[in-house]
Amino acid sequence: MFKHVIAAAALVVAPFTPASALEYTKSVDIAAAPETVWKEIGGFCGIADWHPSVEKCALSEKDGEKLRTLTLKDGGTIVERLEAHDDGAMSYTYTILKGVLPVANYRSTIHVTKSGNGSKVTWACNFQSKGAPNDRVRKAISGIYEAGLRGISGKVERGL
Repeated sequence: MFKHVIAAAALVVAPFTPASALEYTKSVDIAAAPETVWKEIGGFCGIADWHPSVEKCALSEKDGEKLRTLTLKDGGTIVERLEAHDDGAMSYTYTILKGVLPVANYRSTIHVTKSGNGSKVTWACNFQSKGAPNDRVRKAISGIYEAGLRGISGKVERGL
């Protein structure tokens, strides 16, 4: 999937004016307790266990900041910085420092809450397009989030 994002971004050769901030939010309901879901996805490098496009995740630290480097199955990499992590609130926030996505000022939060007899996982971000039209970047982010949330559902359901 990330390969398609890179290819789509590479097709865009015309410069773009600075983009305004964009937002995207996607949620999924899971028939499991929030604590069960958070246990599966709450680790900053846990994304390698549930996102189908992530081959591996490596944690590191630089100047006291926690970083993760995602190696994607298509060979690309993304470096992200942990901005906040709260096990009590079952959420963490991160920013992209560099990578293959055509975004700037990307900030994202993943959050687990109670919903009925189960839980809801919400993944939300704000960002600016960089080098690609807004609708193309939003579509790429949408695909990434949808695949990731399906991965979370599948991982939790297999563990029950």
